[in-house]
Amino acid sequence: MRIALGTMMVLLAVAAPAQAQTPINLSVHVTELSQIFTELYGPQGLVVNSLTPLPDGSTHSGHFNSGFESEFSQFGTALTGQIVSLPLPPPASGFTYKFDSGLGVFTRTSNTFGPIMSERYETLGAHRVSVGFAHQRLSFDAIEGLDLGHVPAVFTHDDAEQLGGKEDVVTTVNDIEANVTRSATFFSYGITDGLDISVVVPFITADIVVTSDATIQRLGTTDPSTHFFRALDDSIGSRRIFTAFGHASGPGDLAIRLKQTIGKSAKQGMALGLDLRLPTGDEKNLLGTGAPGVQPFFVWSANYGTFSPHLNAGYQWNGSSVLGGEPGSGISGDLPDVGTYSAGAVIGIHPRVTAAVDLIGRYVIDSSRLQPQDFHALDGHSVFPNIAFTSGSFNELSAAAGVKLNLFGRLLLDLNLLMPLDDAGLRDKVSPLIGIEYAF
Repeated sequence: MRIALGTMMVLLAVAAPAQAQTPINLSVHVTELSQIFTELYGPQGLVVNSLTPLPDGSTHSGHFNSGFESEFSQFGTALTGQIVSLPLPPPASGFTYKFDSGLGVFTRTSNTFGPIMSERYETLGAHRVSVGFAHQRLSFDAIEGLDLGHVPAVFTHDDAEQLGGKEDVVTTVNDIEANVTRSATFFSYGITDGLDISVVVPFITADIVVTSDATIQRLGTTDPSTHFFRALDDSIGSRRIFTAFGHASGPGDLAIRLKQTIGKSAKQGMALGLDLRLPTGDEKNLLGTGAPGVQPFFVWSANYGTFSPHLNAGYQWNGSSVLGGEPGSGISGDLPDVGTYSAGAVIGIHPRVTAAVDLIGRYVIDSSRLQPQDFHALDGHSVFPNIAFTSGSFNELSAAAGVKLNLFGRLLLDLNLLMPLDDAGLRDKVSPLIGIEYAF
C-alpha cells in the first residue's frame, strides 16, 4: 500500500506541472479583417485574469496592454496599399494603331506587344476598343524584413512601475498568414488617335489567419492564480495559443485612367496620364482603401526595331480613410502618399512573342513602420524580443519579368513574375500573374 501511494504521489507531482504547461487553445472568427488584431487581443481575445489579491487588495482582469493590437493595424493599411498599388498590366492593348489617312486604314505603331507592368506612350487609336483580364496571387511572407511567421510582441501590466507583482509580462510569438488574390477586368477606348480612356474593375479575395502563442512570464509573482489565462471550460494556465481568422471577397477600388500622347517622333514619344481611384472597395475588410486617390504620371518610350525601352513616373495623392486612423472606432486618418516609378524594356523575340522586363519602385511617404527591438523587463535582467512602431518614408523596389504571347488574331496571353529586391514594406517572395488581352 505504501509503495502504491508513493507511486501515485510521484505520478501526480510529475503530471501537475505538465498539465499547467498545456497551452489553452482558443479561436475566433472575425467579420472585419481590419480589426483582426483588435479581436485577437481585445476583450474577447487574449485576456489575463487574476484571483489572488494584489498588495493593495484588488483583483483584476485584462490589465495587460501593448500597442501591438492598435499600432499593428498598419498591417491592414500596408496590405490594402499593396493590393491597390501593385502594378497590373496597363489597360491599353498590346496592339496600338494610328489611322493612315493616305491609305485610309489603321496601321500598327509598334513592332512589339508592349510592357506588361508599365505603360508606353502609344495609344489604341481612334475608336478602337481593347478588353483584358488579369489574375494575380499574393502570399505575403515578410513586413519590413520581419518574418510574418515569427512576429514577437510583449504585453506589459498597467502601472508596472509600481511593482508589487505588476512586473509580470506576457510574451507572444505571432504567426500571420495573409493570402490575397486579385483579379481585374480592363476596358479601354481610343477617343482620338492620341487619347485613351480606360476603366479597371478589380475583384479581391483576402484570407488572413493570425495565431498568437502567449506565455505569462512571472517576473514579480510566483502564485499561478495571480495571473492566468482562462479557457472556455474554465480551466486555467500560463500559456495560451489563440487564433483569429477571417475571409472577405468583393469588388475593389474602381480605377479610371486617361492617357494622352504629348509628343512623338519616328523613334520615340511621350505621354501624360491621370489615374483616378474611387473608393468602391470595402476598406473594413481590406478590399479597398476607403479613400479617393489621384495619380498623374509621365511616360516615355522608344522603338528601335524589336527593342523598346520605356520610363514611367508618377505621384499618387491619397485621401483620408479609417485604415489610416482607427478602424475600430471609425476615426479616419490620411493614407500615405506614394511616388511611383519604373524603367524597363520590351524585346521582340518572335513575331508572336514579346519579352518584357521592368524595375518597379514605390516611395511611400511618412508611413507607419515597425522594427525589431529588445524588451528589457523591470526585474533588471530579463530580455525578450519585441517590435517597435515608428513613422517614416521608405523606398520599395521590385523586379518583373514576363512574356506576351500572340495566340491568334489580336488575342494576347500575358505571363509575369513580380519579385522584391529589398525588404521594405509588406512583401511576397514571388507574385505570379496571368492575363489576356484582346483588341477590336
